[in-house]
Amino acid sequence: MSAGTAPTAQRDGGSARAPRPTGARAGTSSPPRWWLVVVVLTPLATALGLLWALATGGAASPDLVRDPGALVRYGLPVATLLRDLAMAMTLGGLVLAAGVVPARAPSWAPAARAAAVASGVWTVASLAVLVLTAANLSGTPLADPSFGAQLAIVATQITQGQALLVSTVVVALVATAAVGVRTPAGAGWTAALGALAIVPLALNAHSTGTSGHETAVTSWGLHVLGVAVWFGGLMALVAVARSTGAELPVVARRYSSLALVGFVLVVASGVANASLRVAGLADLLGTGYGLLVVAKATASVLLGFAGWVHRRSLLAAIDTRTAAGAGARGPFWRLVGGEVVLLGAVSGVAAALSLTPPPVPQELPPAPTPAELLTGEALPEPFRPSSLVTQWQTDVLWIAVALALAVAYGRGVARLRRRGDRWSVGRTVAFAIGLVVLVYMTSGAPAAYGRTVFSAHMVQHMVLSMLIPVLLVLGAPMTLALRSIPKRRDGSRGVREWLVVLTESRWLRVVSHPVVAAVLFAGSLIVFYYTPLFELALSTHVGHELMMVHFLGVGYLFANALVGIDPGPNRPSYPLRVVLLFATMAFHAFFGIAIISSETLLAGSWFSSTGWGIDALADQRTGGGIAWGIGEFPTLLLVVVVAVQWARSDEREQRRRDRTADRTGDAELVAYNAMLAERDRQGAPRR
Repeated sequence: MSAGTAPTAQRDGGSARAPRPTGARAGTSSPPRWWLVVVVLTPLATALGLLWALATGGAASPDLVRDPGALVRYGLPVATLLRDLAMAMTLGGLVLAAGVVPARAPSWAPAARAAAVASGVWTVASLAVLVLTAANLSGTPLADPSFGAQLAIVATQITQGQALLVSTVVVALVATAAVGVRTPAGAGWTAALGALAIVPLALNAHSTGTSGHETAVTSWGLHVLGVAVWFGGLMALVAVARSTGAELPVVARRYSSLALVGFVLVVASGVANASLRVAGLADLLGTGYGLLVVAKATASVLLGFAGWVHRRSLLAAIDTRTAAGAGARGPFWRLVGGEVVLLGAVSGVAAALSLTPPPVPQELPPAPTPAELLTGEALPEPFRPSSLVTQWQTDVLWIAVALALAVAYGRGVARLRRRGDRWSVGRTVAFAIGLVVLVYMTSGAPAAYGRTVFSAHMVQHMVLSMLIPVLLVLGAPMTLALRSIPKRRDGSRGVREWLVVLTESRWLRVVSHPVVAAVLFAGSLIVFYYTPLFELALSTHVGHELMMVHFLGVGYLFANALVGIDPGPNRPSYPLRVVLLFATMAFHAFFGIAIISSETLLAGSWFSSTGWGIDALADQRTGGGIAWGIGEFPTLLLVVVVAVQWARSDEREQRRRDRTADRTGDAELVAYNAMLAERDRQGAPRR
């Protein structure tokens, strides 16, 4: 009998049965068969996936020279699997608590608690991976008396061990913070800290200095984040399912949207990463590593398709049964049951795959060039005009960022139009051009030459900090987001709520103040180029990415303070904006002149060792000229925009005054004239 129906009389004429409770707690008992699918079959499928992958790829095969023993050979894949699952569930649970589950819902606390428990497992498993990796690298059994010394050497002197140690420390901090999470804000910031723990692992996922290292590092990091959102969110959802009430339909729908994002990240980053480790069809079908890649990719695509098909029908069934007061757990378990089992098997394969040697050697070529030793990539061809379109060095991080922003912006515009609201075509065009230029500057010719030629680097810097931010600011993305994304009213924090939190934060208010933004924009030139930060940005992947984030960020803050439309700082009057603009640009010009006249090579040990065979100091002077000259166009653009906005502001003010005069019969002017007439009558002097 469905909840909410009238009680029925018993056949023997006895008293009527009490009705089942309606509303949020209806259907609290999930169908046993689906619960058993999750509880029993998921661990079994995960274990089978791991064992099959170990047998196929040979990751647990004994080393003929230095075998640490079966305990290490099989313990390391198991510990890696547990670490990966706990990492995914920690981040997935925190994401659910930060932006999916309503803060006042009965399932919010279980979501945060599941993340806290998983973070503890993540810490222990990370430590186990470090210990077992040390044994595996040194070929020393755990019971060997010398293992303690070997562990210390690996953890402090070997790159892989250092990365694992740093990650373990960060994970321990995450676990400490997760225990104290009590609000969506706390969950969000703890999730951000957890994402940082992935960085050392990503940097260690591919041999430094080998071809495609930066693409491999970035794609691996994006892959793990995608898994955390997709599978980690699903595991957390399963963990809190029995605590959900009336919020189950909205939670399921919100997770479904996140799962789509995670699926896209997993597939796209997986393809990018596999392309660096598998040379062709022969490697894909003729090696154990290739077979594991095929199995994992096939299962992931099938899971994505099945999830899409199921969600089209089962989400509607959850809504319908909840609205009718019936239990929605049956459709829910049909939605997640099979997906969890298959994702568990894929996770087992993935853990073994990460320990399986790929067919493409992850090492430097026999005779590496100076550029390959420095950057991991061969020198691009000598520059000629055609190189502007033929030379590319893909940065998957910025391509992913640009695509995500383009999709979000396009959806926002479409949502406004469906609602009957207007949005400026000019803003859309400006934002789109800004994203296209961003992709080109981070993956095109400026990126290909920017790590080895100072002048190309300066082109990239100037455009990132002076042109792209102006175009993005003119697109008014924050205004679009606030107008197009519905406000949540259930206490949870969606994209809109998190954007409001960021824009209203004290920290952002300080750095976005026009004067502070101008100081950051101009002063960071000196701090960056005349300290070791410049060479650090050239020689390390993280440093290089942070450099571009900084250039783009300070440029955006400065442009937003001058010509921004979005909510933000208290912008100065237009005359002061012009003064601020020219003062900052004058400093920029002096910076360019200083580089032109300098006799000292910036990052000299780097640019003198790339093997280009050019006069590095002469090229640096060319870069100084670019810094001085290329800034004129963005400056002119900013001046034009400020002038146009100034004129429009005056026009709006005049129209406002005209409307006031029409409404009041020009009462203000009449009163003023009356005052003058009275002064004339009394003989008082006019002021």
